Amino acid sequence: MNFTVGFKPLLGDAHSMDSLEKQLICPICLEMFSKPVVILPCQHNLCRKCANDVFQASNPLWQSRGSTTVSSGGRFRCPSCRHEVVLDRHGVYGLQRNLLVENIIDIYKQESSRPLHSKAEQHLMCEEHEDEKINIYCLSCEVPTCSLCKVFGAHKDCEVAPLPTIYKRQKSELSDGISMLVAGNDRVQAVITQMEEVCQTIEDNSRRQKQLLNQRFEALCAVLEERKGELLQALALKQEEKLQRVRGLIRQYGDHLEASSKLVESAIQSMEEPQMALYLQQAKELINKVGTMSKVELGGRPEPGYESMEQFTVSVEHVAEMLRTIDFQPGASGEEEDEEVALDGEEGSAGPEEERLEGPEGLH
Repeated sequence: MNFTVGFKPLLGDAHSMDSLEKQLICPICLEMFSKPVVILPCQHNLCRKCANDVFQASNPLWQSRGSTTVSSGGRFRCPSCRHEVVLDRHGVYGLQRNLLVENIIDIYKQESSRPLHSKAEQHLMCEEHEDEKINIYCLSCEVPTCSLCKVFGAHKDCEVAPLPTIYKRQKSELSDGISMLVAGNDRVQAVITQMEEVCQTIEDNSRRQKQLLNQRFEALCAVLEERKGELLQALALKQEEKLQRVRGLIRQYGDHLEASSKLVESAIQSMEEPQMALYLQQAKELINKVGTMSKVELGGRPEPGYESMEQFTVSVEHVAEMLRTIDFQPGASGEEEDEEVALDGEEGSAGPEEERLEGPEGLH
């Protein structure tokens, strides 16, 4: 059934409009919300200006938006439910706008400007029966039509109903749909708030785990540094021991060389004595001294390989490989007590290593 469309469907009758208007009243100014409309974490709505007035009253020292001074956030209580609202440094300008409520306000104002009871302008006329008003609704074809179309026209075999009945039914359905949409928006906003809290929790937990990770690796590095110092000390002690022995031999050989050189010099001078009697007086003693000197046994020399320090070689390949296997343990609690116990165990296990330092054989 074709007919001329002369108007857009109204939002509702006077009673429905009044009920909707009550839902669009700001609890601060008691007027219809003025855009922009902000939604609080408790899901209640306020005009941004009213929200700012309440916020400024609760935080008189907070700097205005146009101030060049960066200020921290503040807090105030929702006038509807007294829920505490915590704001960041942006103040009320950091609150999310409720675009759905703003759109409903626009539609309400548009429909409120239309006359509700100007029947002459609102009635549609049937195209097939020009003098007949559209006054019934075809339930089979789901279109408005006129009575003559039901009696003689295309809808004579269809089921029809009074137009006001269908009008009220569909307006009720639309109103219910709007209510469901608003409720759904509230639930979505609540989910968004929860997910934002999850994001913040993730950041906090990650920051804490990073700190624990740094602390444990620093403790591990401290253990390695301590062990390195112990091994370097053992190496230095062995070095000093060997040097003292060799230097003692050097002094012994040096003293022998010096005494032998002086004896040779005395013997040569004696051989240059031209008088035989005088020479013979000294020769016997010199011969005995030279014989004794030639038979002196020195303290020996360092055995072959004595200078080698290879016994102080440390193998760290297996330790490095073990360090590369360090990984996260999903079941670990990460408590400080566990870390302290682990470090105490490492210090206790260093005892046998320190005992092995007493002999170079333990350092291969």
